[in-house]
Amino acid sequence: QVQLVESGGGSVQAGGSLRLSCAASGYIASKYLCLGWFRQAPGKEREGVAAIELSGRTRYADFVKGRFTISRDDTVNTLYLQMNSLEPEDTAMYYCAARNSNYCAATVKAADFPYWGQGTQLTVSS
Repeated sequence: QVQLVESGGGSVQAGGSLRLSCAASGYIASKYLCLGWFRQAPGKEREGVAAIELSGRTRYADFVKGRFTISRDDTVNTLYLQMNSLEPEDTAMYYCAARNSNYCAATVKAADFPYWGQGTQLTVSS
């Protein structure tokens, strides 16, 4: 079982930046996990933001390409999401997730990930 804890959320003005972190513990086998970030705004479905394999290969949703960067540091079992040029539409609860496969599908889908954190809130004001 993998435990995931997100941090780094908060309030920021449009155009600003923020970095989210996700600390993993428990049965890591980090070399075999595809790690991902998701978000869910009120009244909307949870959507995939980005994912990363051990090799460093990344996947991004079209709406964050060029603005968000996903990265991982397996020496400290931590996943990151650097978010730049934030927009009010980015306001949501952000979740990290993990799966027992080192393959991340091109389309980041919540159904592919069995392990989830509790989320951290991001609010972007205009």
